[in-house]
Formats: sequence, C-alpha cells, structure tokens
Amino acid sequence: MTSPLRIVLIEDEAATARNLEYILSTIKPSIEIMATLTGVTEGVEWLTANNGYDLIFSDIRLADGLSFEIFKEINTVKPVIFVTAYNDYAIEAFRNNGIDYILKPFDEDEIRRALTKYDTLIAPGREVQQAKIAALLQQLQSATKNYKNSFLFHHCGRLIPVETAKIHWFYTANDIVYAHTADGRQFIAPSKLEQLERQLDPGLFFRANRQFIINRHAVGTVAYFFNGRLEVIIHPSPQEQVLVSKARAMLFRKWLDQ
Repeated sequence: MTSPLRIVLIEDEAATARNLEYILSTIKPSIEIMATLTGVTEGVEWLTANNGYDLIFSDIRLADGLSFEIFKEINTVKPVIFVTAYNDYAIEAFRNNGIDYILKPFDEDEIRRALTKYDTLIAPGREVQQAKIAALLQQLQSATKNYKNSFLFHHCGRLIPVETAKIHWFYTANDIVYAHTADGRQFIAPSKLEQLERQLDPGLFFRANRQFIINRHAVGTVAYFFNGRLEVIIHPSPQEQVLVSKARAMLFRKWLDQ
C-alpha cells in the first residue's frame, strides 16, 4: 500500500491555509497535513523537532520574517513549494529547495500542477533531482523583473510625476498610503503597501513594519531598541517612530549592508 504524502504548511493567513488544505485534500484525499505553522520561529522549532514529512508548502512573507530564514536555519533537504503574493523572491525560493513557485490567488489547477511537478522531480528514495532543480533556477535567473521607475500622483487638481528613487518612505494610516519625498513633499499613493511592495525594487526599498516602507537613502542612523528591535531614524523625519521587529532585524541589517 502506498504511503500517504505527508505535507507541512507554513502560512500565517488562516483563510489561505484552510483553502490550501481543502484543495490538497480534494486533489489527493490520502494527503496528510502534519502541521500548519504560522511563523519563522514556530517553523524552525517544529521542523527541527520533526523530520517525518515529505513536502512543504510555504508562504514567503510571514508575520515575523521571511520563510527563507527557516530553511537556512534548519538546513532541510526536503522539497518546498512556495505559495506567495509576491513575485520578487523566485530565485531565492529555488535556492531554498524550491521545486515550484505559485502566486496568490491560486486555484486547484495550479496546486495540482505543482504536485505533479513534485512527483516528476522526486527520484526513487524521495530525493530531489538536483539537475532538474538547477535547470529551473537557471531559467529563473534569466528572467528580469521590472520595477516602477516613477509614480504619477494626483495633487491639488494636477498630475505630478515623481521618480521612485526620490520617494524616501511610504506610510499607511487609516487605509490611506502617503508617499514622502526627499525634499519633504507628501502625496497620497493610489496603492496599498502590499501592492507597492511588489512594485518597488527590494534592493532600494524595505518593508520595515506594517506601516512603513523605507528607501535605503532615507536611513540616517539605526539604534537598538527594546526586545531586540531596531529604531530607524529616517529623513525627512515622520511623526511616527519607525521600528523593525526582532524577527526582521537581521534581514534589515543585511539589506543595509549589501
């Protein structure tokens, strides 16, 4: 009798996790969901203590950091299918044992194709065929990602073009996103922070927390704060304090040091 496919889900959105579990069970009722993990810390703890799974479905952006931090910490050889709303991390995903990369919102056909790819890439003994993974990585590396070079803002009855590099930070409050430029001007952005994240070059912009996306050139100094957090002094200075959580502090420091 064929043993069930044992899957671990890493997803911090409960509705998405439930939907994914439902689709997986619909496609293959014998699938066993061993655990649903919601963050980097929980992922490292559970995957360190358990090794009886075959495949991981993982979001990339979690509440306490990027899931890549999990795989670097536990050094797993088990394959991963990444399911995410962001398309900026494809190459990094495949460097972390990724065998597929699905963008949200996903449907049953996409999950079915991902499982078929898993069956195709897994050799006898359930080891990933590294040559095929390397070929997928090479394909991804040849692709280019275009980020927004400028924004067109509506302001006082006029349309004002602003180069993206001149925007020092984006800030959200009361469901409104504000863009602040290096020379102190403020505009209302037409997109949510989540949408802006996908449009901005991650080498230049960093999602500091749920309220701020900051430009590298806006960073003045960084100070240690309580509980392992970092306080970032940016220019022009906002009214709100800019804090980076302990979970994202290392990622932020690497971003500044690249």
